[in-house]
This record gives sequence, C-alpha cells and structure tokens, in this order.
Amino acid sequence: MTGKDPDEDAIRLAGESLAAGDPVGWFERLYAESATGDAIVPWDSRSPHFLLTEWGVAGTGRALVVGAGLGDDAEYVAGLGYETVAFDVSESAVRLAKERFPDSAVHYQVADLLNPPAEWRHAFDLVVEIMTVQALPEELHAAAIARVAGFVRPGGTLLVIASGREEGGPVFAPPWPLTPSEIAAFTADGLEKGTIEDLRDGERHRWRATFHRPA
Repeated sequence: MTGKDPDEDAIRLAGESLAAGDPVGWFERLYAESATGDAIVPWDSRSPHFLLTEWGVAGTGRALVVGAGLGDDAEYVAGLGYETVAFDVSESAVRLAKERFPDSAVHYQVADLLNPPAEWRHAFDLVVEIMTVQALPEELHAAAIARVAGFVRPGGTLLVIASGREEGGPVFAPPWPLTPSEIAAFTADGLEKGTIEDLRDGERHRWRATFHRPA
C-alpha cells in the first residue's frame, strides 16, 4: 500500500456508512480491514498524541480515554499513574489494543460515546478526548460533547485535543473539525473553562483545551 493516501480508506468507508444511515459503523469496518492489511487507519501513529505528552503530568485517581483506538494514548495516561479505562465503539479496535498491550493495566472495553454506561457519569478524575467528536458528523457533535463533559467528576479535569476550523469554515470530511463555539460547548453539564489553546502551524489548526468541574 506504499504511496496510498492514508485518508482514502476512512473517507470511503465513512461515506458508505453515512449513506446507509449509520454514522459510526465505519469505525469497525476500518479497524477490521486494517487488521487484514486491506485498509489504513490514518490516525494510527503508534505513539501517543504529542499534544497529550506535552501536557501530561503524573496524577492519581480514575481516568477515561474516549475513542481509544489502538491504545497508545490510554497507555500513556496509565503511565502517568491513573487507573485507566479506555473505550472504543469498534470491537476490532479494542481487540487489537489488547493484543498490542497484553500485560496492560488499562481496562479496554467496547462502548458507544452516544450511549455510554450510566455508571460513567461524573465518575472520572481525568477525561481525555482526542479527535473523537470530530470523527462524527456535525449534527452529532452537540450530543457527543455533552456526553464527554458528563464523564468528569467533581474536582476532575477534561482534556480536549481536536482539529480546528473557523465558524462556517469549509469541511472536507471526515473529520469534521471543531469550531470555537463547539470547543466552548464543553462547558456543558457544569464544567468550567480552564485553558483554550488555539494552535496554528501553517495551514494546520488544532485546539488543546482543558475544562474543570468544581469540587
């Protein structure tokens, strides 16, 4: 697959899934096909996201990694000292993460961000959301953002890392990068804004933002 556009498979599978009225089914197809060498997962760098490693400091308590994929971010968070739960909607992604890290202390499980386990509400000291909401169609962003915010317990912190765009800016989906108002919307469910970093590197626009729930 040398020379192949790394986004090609995700765009193809997302288009087919959305046309069938299923906004999340393409994740399973993408990871399953990647396991057989028939697709590329474009965000699989085999390392934790650099905006996470720049930010991360040792901590304690429970952490939740949203849309954990193949596990690199979750393993990093666990290495900071957190008792870590990591979930993905794709069964293949969870299976592959467990295979990659067979001795991991991370609890990997299959779950749907839009319909998460009820016991996760206000249950985590640290919630890490890296480019998962933006992988969903725009009409699902508000619901997904509210679910992410709802995971943070009193005294806890939410870290959001996402691609960015201006309000009304063009989208060449997937993904659907987050606008300033969508980043601000993570104050849903009583969270308070911490720091919002608007990071620009040439044409690349990213957000790194923190939110906190009062103790």
